[in-house]
Amino acid sequence: MSMQELMRVLRKRGWIVVAAMLITALAALAVSMVQEQEYRATVNVSTVPARADYGLGVTAKDLLRNFAENIRTPENAQRAIETAQLDMNPYDFLGNLQVVPDSSTFTIKIEARNPDPEVAKLMALTIADGFVEERTQYYAQQDKSDRIEVKIRSRAISADQIQPKPLLNTIAGAVLGLLLGVALLFVLTWMEADLLRTPAAVERALGLTVLGAVPAANVAREAAAGAARPQGVGSPKPA
Repeated sequence: MSMQELMRVLRKRGWIVVAAMLITALAALAVSMVQEQEYRATVNVSTVPARADYGLGVTAKDLLRNFAENIRTPENAQRAIETAQLDMNPYDFLGNLQVVPDSSTFTIKIEARNPDPEVAKLMALTIADGFVEERTQYYAQQDKSDRIEVKIRSRAISADQIQPKPLLNTIAGAVLGLLLGVALLFVLTWMEADLLRTPAAVERALGLTVLGAVPAANVAREAAAGAARPQGVGSPKPA
């Protein structure tokens, strides 16, 4: 498609792209307006070996995944609920809790989500406190050189709003509408080009009478081959 043809298509059907962008952007904005507010609080728990020993460091890294799985248990969730006096069951608590170990920094990231930012912070800090207390009691019985220090890096945490985000959703909706509009534009252009392959379609679209048509390449070759064939060749001999 040449640039002139592209400009002609845009002038003729560019409104489709604009309409698709507006519709999807408004739809995304409408969805954002009805979304329930949700906040996320994050607590980082440090698990550092007591001494700079390679073997102990490897052990600490290997234990991180086990620590993360042990945090996400209904029993720990129930204890956190009772400690923080939250009005929820353990499975709702765990459904809004994410625990991610990071062996590169010896850190466990605990994320809690809730419509109330203060509740989100309380959930994250309480479950982290329970884990730190349990590990501290366990390692208190071990030799100091074999301990892994477990502590919360900072209790001064915030709760970030993760939904709704009207501006981001509207922009994403507009981009999606742009892609859909362009795709629809090319489909309609292809369909139009396909429909104009017959004389009747040309007369209907342009309002002009078709005086002649160039035959397809294979038909033209067959006609030329027939004209060049010597008379009588390939025909039955007369009786």
